Amino acid sequence: MADMRAVGWARSFPVSGGIEAGRRWTRDHLRSLPWTKDAPETVDDVLLTVSELITNAHVHAHSTAHLVLAWDNRCLNVYVSDTGPGLPVVRGEGDTPATSGRGLAIVDAVADEWETHPVPHGKAVIACFHPPGHDPHAAG
Repeated sequence: MADMRAVGWARSFPVSGGIEAGRRWTRDHLRSLPWTKDAPETVDDVLLTVSELITNAHVHAHSTAHLVLAWDNRCLNVYVSDTGPGLPVVRGEGDTPATSGRGLAIVDAVADEWETHPVPHGKAVIACFHPPGHDPHAAG
């Protein structure tokens, strides 16, 4: 079995000004992962996901967003938790027209995998991004 080398970062982003700060912080940390320089589309998808999930925490939960990025040699995990009640749901195209509320549909469209979980005092959304050309089922 190959050695597993994982790396991760965590930071909280308050409701005031957290979205752009979260994108900058994420971009800065992604630069340290060697595969990201050859995967600008994946980097863009990760940044879009961070924006959407921090926005959801701020707008819908009225909460600070707690962001964790973790690379485990299989995928880049983007974990965002907040203190809002209940698990979020994906709005479908047939739902009432709105100018907002499509964040999870966007995450669903760009992430390789994603899921939601209740956590103490709130919820978390975790999205996984595989680098291009990477077999997520390969060992190591």
